[in-house]
Amino acid sequence: MIGSSRSRSARDRPQPLTELAFFSDVHGNAAALRTVLSDLASRGIERVFCLGDLVGYGPDPNGVIDAIRAADVTSILGNYDDGIAFDRGDCGCYYADAAARRIGDASYAFTAATVTPEHKTWLRGLPRELRVELRAAAAAFRLHLFHGSPRRINEYLHSDRDERTYRRLAAQADADVLLFGHTHTPWHREYDGVLFVNVGSAGRPKDGDVRAVYTVLRLEEGRPPGVEVKRVAYDVEETARGVLAAGLPAELAEAFRRGA
Repeated sequence: MIGSSRSRSARDRPQPLTELAFFSDVHGNAAALRTVLSDLASRGIERVFCLGDLVGYGPDPNGVIDAIRAADVTSILGNYDDGIAFDRGDCGCYYADAAARRIGDASYAFTAATVTPEHKTWLRGLPRELRVELRAAAAAFRLHLFHGSPRRINEYLHSDRDERTYRRLAAQADADVLLFGHTHTPWHREYDGVLFVNVGSAGRPKDGDVRAVYTVLRLEEGRPPGVEVKRVAYDVEETARGVLAAGLPAELAEAFRRGA
C-alpha cells in the first residue's frame, strides 16, 4: 500500500515542462566555465544558454569560446564580445574611477590582442538577443534573452533601480520572462506579470561570493516559472595565477579572489 500511495502521489503532481539553464559574463575564466558545464551535465540539464560577455578580464578568452562551442551552448553577444569582435577599441563598460579605467584598458588591450581572428569571426556571428517560446498542452512560456537590457546591450539593470524602469520594460516586453546578465549579480523579481531574471556571472561575480553562478528556470504547467540560483566552487587561484601570468594588473587577480 505504501508503494501504491507514493506512485499515485507522484502521478498527481504537476509534471515539469522543462528546465533550462542560463549563465552570463564568463569573462575569459575558463576554470569557472568548466566547473559550471560539469555541474550542469551532472544534473542532466541539456538546454543551456549563455547571455554574453564570454571574453574580457580573464586570462583565457579563446579557451572559453572553445568550451562554449564544444558544449554546443546557445550564446548571444555581450558588450565586451562586441567591442572585441568588431575591434571597436572599447568594451562599452562603465568604470567608476580612474583606477578602474586603467584596469579596464589593460584588460581590453590584452583581450583584443589575444582573441584570434577566427574566434573574433565567430563572435561576430552571435545574435544580440534571442526569443524562445515553449509550449505544452495548456501552457506557453515566452522568453526574451539579452545581455544588458532590451534597449541597450550595455545598460545595467540592477535590482535596486527605480521600479518605474521595470514597469516600462514590462509593458513593452511581449514576453513572460526576461533573462539577462551584465551586472554580475543575480536577482529575480516580477513586475506587472513579467518575470525579470538576472542570471549572475559565471566567471566574475561581484557580490562578494567568488563562486561561479548559473541560474535554472523551471517551467511547469499550471505554475509560475521557478528560479534557482546555483553557485559552484571552482579553482579561483588557477584563474588568479593566469591573470598574473598574462601580465594583467594584480588588482584584477585580487578582484577574482574577492568576488569584486
